[in-house]
Amino acid sequence: MAKTKHQPERVGIFVDIQNLYHSAKNIHHSRVNYKELIRNLVGRRQLIRALAYVVKSDTVLESTVSRTTGRTEASFFEALEKSGLELRVKDLQVFGSGAKKADWDVGLAVDAIRLAPSLDVVILVTGDGDFVPLIEYLRFGLSRRVEVAGFKGSSSSRLKDAADSFKNLEALPRVLKKIDIKR
Repeated sequence: MAKTKHQPERVGIFVDIQNLYHSAKNIHHSRVNYKELIRNLVGRRQLIRALAYVVKSDTVLESTVSRTTGRTEASFFEALEKSGLELRVKDLQVFGSGAKKADWDVGLAVDAIRLAPSLDVVILVTGDGDFVPLIEYLRFGLSRRVEVAGFKGSSSSRLKDAADSFKNLEALPRVLKKIDIKR
């Protein structure tokens, strides 16, 4: 179905939760208000899907209360869903060497490409420069507008340059809420 002149742009949001959560917490001593984030990113456009990519810790840690937020992992995931995000959950991989891997890059990229035909604008919420090839494919291969939202100081300059536009999360109203870092 072709979009008419008066229809709002169709938007899909893809949130790299690990990247966003750790940047907000460790660099900005804040937590993200995801409902406000979505509202700010969508504006007057039509939201088609908002997907959040999360990694689930071991079941022992799942019930552990975070020292900084006071939330359990399960309550954090519930809060994400209540804010309007559709969760994509993957278990944390722990290798025999003790190394851990929590990577959703390929899954996020596949979803963005799969949903692109039903979108006018793809919004990536991340600072990870590994998404540059995805942005280039969406823009030049599929003719989609790509916006990136991230923290200005911790987002890859290549990522910002590759996108049609970059939104600094620190500048969006009510998106960040300061937290007390308990040591």
